[in-house]
Amino acid sequence: MIDVTLVGTGGMLPLPERWLTCMWLEYNGKACLTDCGEGTQIALRKHGLKLSRLDAVLITHFHADHVAGLAGLLLSLGNCGKTDSLKIYGGKGTAQIIKNLCCICPFLPFEIEIHELPFNEQSEFSWNGITIKSLPLKHSISCLGYSFTLERKPVFLPEKARMLGIDVKYWNRLHSGNSVEINGKTITPEMVTGEHRRPVKITYITDSLYFDKMAEFASDSNLLISEGMYGDDEYKEKMAEKGHMVFSQSAELAKKSGSELLWLTHYSPALTNPQEYSDMIKSIFPDTVISRDGECVTLK
Repeated sequence: MIDVTLVGTGGMLPLPERWLTCMWLEYNGKACLTDCGEGTQIALRKHGLKLSRLDAVLITHFHADHVAGLAGLLLSLGNCGKTDSLKIYGGKGTAQIIKNLCCICPFLPFEIEIHELPFNEQSEFSWNGITIKSLPLKHSISCLGYSFTLERKPVFLPEKARMLGIDVKYWNRLHSGNSVEINGKTITPEMVTGEHRRPVKITYITDSLYFDKMAEFASDSNLLISEGMYGDDEYKEKMAEKGHMVFSQSAELAKKSGSELLWLTHYSPALTNPQEYSDMIKSIFPDTVISRDGECVTLK
């Protein structure tokens, strides 16, 4: 099971009732945070998310509303007793950004592992059994979108295992994809499992113009998290100049990508009531949530 929490939903600056956009993804006891704007460690605590589980941070780009909270987060992690390393992934230049931010927290009780990704091409890496891919976006500065894919085991069929006389102690090994030898006979996983199950996929795209390659990148997502600075299409041209999308563009992206669920986020501070656009946006993509801080879901 993957637990996903949209910790904040704001863009540009935090508001009294709206923290800056970032996503917490937790799997197998470890968590990954995507983006870390000002005050993120407070928002994490507000939503009951445990800093002790944080193992990695992903950065989309180097604008302040996406990275300015990193120093505070690192200090909070140290104060919480973290001693194992923290992995930080981001585009080229991440190491220098972290070095600059860490000038105010030079003595941390844990190591920081920095992994720089290309801004000019897609990349792929693995974290905690999850395949993470990056996509160069089109913003006012270099920016990355991310997708997270977890391959799921096929369904285990106990009745087949019993018919073959396989002791329960071997079931877990077989379900994990390993063959076993019993009384001189090789039992393969295919003999006791059902059809392959669709992977779990989450896609996170914010701070970008809309472009066609996004739909391919987000294809078949169980959950698409995508920005919407404004609900009115009248802002579309103005937002395009700044490298952003409005609600309807994210809804079209969800529809074209075949995503199951869309969470909107990264609202302009001037957008005081995003929920008023609910009917309009659901007419484009019915399974849209105009997210609030703390929006969460468990994907199985």
